[in-house]
Amino acid sequence: MPAALHIDRHGWLVSSSQASGATIQHCPSPNHDRRPAGTSISLLVMHNISLPPGQFGGPHVAGLFTNTLDYSFHPWLERLRPLRVSAHFFVRRDGQIVQFVSADKRAWHAGISTFRGREKCNDFSLGIEMEGTDVLPYTDAQYAALAALVPALWSRYPLSAVRGHEHIAPVRKTDPGPAFDWRRFGNVCGLPARVLPRV
Repeated sequence: MPAALHIDRHGWLVSSSQASGATIQHCPSPNHDRRPAGTSISLLVMHNISLPPGQFGGPHVAGLFTNTLDYSFHPWLERLRPLRVSAHFFVRRDGQIVQFVSADKRAWHAGISTFRGREKCNDFSLGIEMEGTDVLPYTDAQYAALAALVPALWSRYPLSAVRGHEHIAPVRKTDPGPAFDWRRFGNVCGLPARVLPRV
């Protein structure tokens, strides 16, 4: 995974190395809107997702985030039909980074949520979805991808904290779960312990 990633002036992740182009895919989602005027992007939220649950590598996450999901593929997917959701980034098991929404825009990833007494975390956060489950270890390639992605975000936006979806919506959500190694994440991304959740 190349280290030379950055966010362009439109909020999209790009690489300065042509050889690394295959590791980043842009897949624009309609599920976003503008952040409230004057909002500072201060929170990074980590999630996990797999569709159907526990199955990796297919097109279904991208389908969900772009409103093109084939609900007939598996009976479990039918329950997702009413949803209109997205995230800024999706990190596949092989380390590929897929971006769905400009980081400047408000992706619909956190739902009803609160951080430090402040509601509507979508307003002031970025969302990263990890392809995985709460209990299955994430891959070396995924941590390597985060080691390139997160510093690029930190360089562009005034981020001051990272939390899991489980921390900002604890009644509803459990991700990224106990399988996510917060200490390893902080180390590979060069983040101080004070910005991470206490685990």
